[in-house]
Amino acid sequence: MSWLLDTHVWLWSQLDPQQLGGQTAALLLDREQELHVSTISTLEIARLVELGHVELGVEVEEWVRLAMDALPAVTIELSHSIAAESYRLPAPFHRDPADRILVATARTRSLALLTADRRILDYPHVGSHDARS
Repeated sequence: MSWLLDTHVWLWSQLDPQQLGGQTAALLLDREQELHVSTISTLEIARLVELGHVELGVEVEEWVRLAMDALPAVTIELSHSIAAESYRLPAPFHRDPADRILVATARTRSLALLTADRRILDYPHVGSHDARS
């Protein structure tokens, strides 16, 4: 199966894996699974570092390289079509632009989202899996 990691799941996978449930931890180790990360997650992580909420120990770009190699995961760049789709999502969905981009990415690329975000897990228009399970 093909998965898109929500930003917090990507961070947890590298910095705080005990936050992940057993199924999710096993899924991330299963090389049969295709893992993807959106570039919007790098923006979110850079913001968290800037605000002092996350300490990576290295520059953001170096952490991204190491984390992508460790999974391994494929980068999905933010495209014009994903950006446009993020504001065409079927209602109801909340206003957070990064979440909208992640959901639009999953929908346009036929990926399921690995997340612990209840707002995404409860959204009926995208496949998702609770990362805490």
